Amino acid sequence: MPVLLVIEGPTGVGKTEVTLRLAEHLGCPIVNADSRQIYRELPIGTAAPTKEQQERVRHYFVGTHTLSDNYNAGLYEADVISLLSELFKTHKVVVLSGGSMLYVNAVCNGLDRLPTIKAQTREQVQSMLQTKGLKHLQDMLLELDPDYYHIVDLNNPQRVCHALEVCLESGQQYSSLRTQSRKERPFNILRVALNRDREELYSRINQRVDHMIGQGLLEEAERVLAPYNDLSQLPNSLNTMGYRELMQVKTGRWTTPQAIEMIKQNSRRYAKRQLTWLRAQKDIHWININDYETEDSLLNAIYALLP
Repeated sequence: MPVLLVIEGPTGVGKTEVTLRLAEHLGCPIVNADSRQIYRELPIGTAAPTKEQQERVRHYFVGTHTLSDNYNAGLYEADVISLLSELFKTHKVVVLSGGSMLYVNAVCNGLDRLPTIKAQTREQVQSMLQTKGLKHLQDMLLELDPDYYHIVDLNNPQRVCHALEVCLESGQQYSSLRTQSRKERPFNILRVALNRDREELYSRINQRVDHMIGQGLLEEAERVLAPYNDLSQLPNSLNTMGYRELMQVKTGRWTTPQAIEMIKQNSRRYAKRQLTWLRAQKDIHWININDYETEDSLLNAIYALLP
C-alpha cells in the first residue's frame, strides 16, 4: 500500500528544507498543507516555497488560488484525496507538509460532521463580537470548551466564532465533535513531527520574521490590505499572522516596530499551540532536530520509519 509521509512541526522549525531533501531522495512531489501558502498574493508573509525550491521538487497547492477564492478545509480535503489517487499510481510515497493543523487533519482523518448552524445562532455570536468584543468570546470559549481554547488561534475571530457557534448549536464541546470519527484512507499514513529546543526555535522564529521584513513583507501587506479599513473587514484568507498585525499599523493603532514585535510574539505563541495540538495526536513519531549532528543523519532517521 502506498504511503503518505506527513512532515509536521511548529512554524519556524525547518520543515521546508527537510521536506525538500526527503522528496528529492524519494523522487516524489510535495503536497502543501499550509492554508495560506495556497494564495499567490502572499508569498513573503507565508514563507511559501521559492521558485528555486519549486524547481527542485514539484509542489502542489502553492500559489494555486487568489484571495478572492472561497477556499476551505473541506474543499482542500476533497482536492488532496483526489490528487493522491493519481499520484499514487506512479509514486510509492508522497510527502505532505505544512503547519495548518486543520488541513493536515482533514487529509489524515477527514473532517468531522458538525451541526448545521442556524442563522439565529450565527447572528447571536456576531452580535456579541460587535458589541462585547473578541475578548468576551474568548472567555466564553474558555468556559464552554477549554480544550479547544488552548489550541485555537485566539486572535482569529472566525475560528473563535465558529467554535462558539458549534458549542451553542449542539450543546457539546466543539473539540469533542472534532475527534469522533476517522475516515478510512486507501493508503498508509506516516506522521513525523519535527521539533527543536525551545530557545533555538523561538530564535529562529524571530529571525524568520526579520527575514520576511527584509524580503518586502511591509510592501506586500500594504498591497493586499489596501481594500480594507479595519480588522473586522478582513476576509479569512488575510486574517492571519503578519497581515493582521500590520493592519493595526494601517489603522494607526500601532507603529511599524510595534507590529513587527507582535508578529514575532504571536508567531511564538502559535508555535506553542501547534506543539500542544501535535502532542495530543496519536501515532506521531517525534524527531528533535537537535539530537542529530548532520542533516543526513536526521533524514536517515526518517527513512528508517518508512514501511
